[in-house]
Amino acid sequence: MAERSTLIRSLHDVGLAAWFGGSLMGAVGLNGAAEQEGGTQEATDRVSSSGWAKWTPVNAAAIGAHLFGGGGLLAANAGRVGAQKGVAASTATKTVLTAAALAATAYSGFLGRKIGLASSTDPQDAEKAREHPIDLNEARQRLAWAQWAVPAATGSLVVLNALHGEQQRPGRQLLGVWRRIRA
Repeated sequence: MAERSTLIRSLHDVGLAAWFGGSLMGAVGLNGAAEQEGGTQEATDRVSSSGWAKWTPVNAAAIGAHLFGGGGLLAANAGRVGAQKGVAASTATKTVLTAAALAATAYSGFLGRKIGLASSTDPQDAEKAREHPIDLNEARQRLAWAQWAVPAATGSLVVLNALHGEQQRPGRQLLGVWRRIRA
């Protein structure tokens, strides 16, 4: 593998930055503005659902870039993950947090689409909503929790990236490998 992984690291980091930043802005800015300007709960749901739907393709690209970059970094650093003390544990934690962020993102999208259909003024959407009824108040509450789980998980990933950066310092690598050899 090449000495430098600038492209892969950039995909990983920029993808995560967009995923984290977009989810945080949506939870704070988009949902807050929809609530302030919507007037009724149904109008608030429509505005919020519309904004999140516009963000979805960008978010999907960001997540894809992050996952592709993460796979590339794992391949580039496989030896270090196995040899340096602490790297395997932080890598496993990152994997679990990534899975949690993906699950929260998918669940948010699912609930958001259901709420969007239920609040739509389009007759076809209303028909679809009647075919699969939901308790809107419960769905709104779950959606709020899920939408906050995404920036919590992705923000934690940003912190773990900082830890991985510290673990890559040459002195830390040598010390970690030396401790592993001695053990």
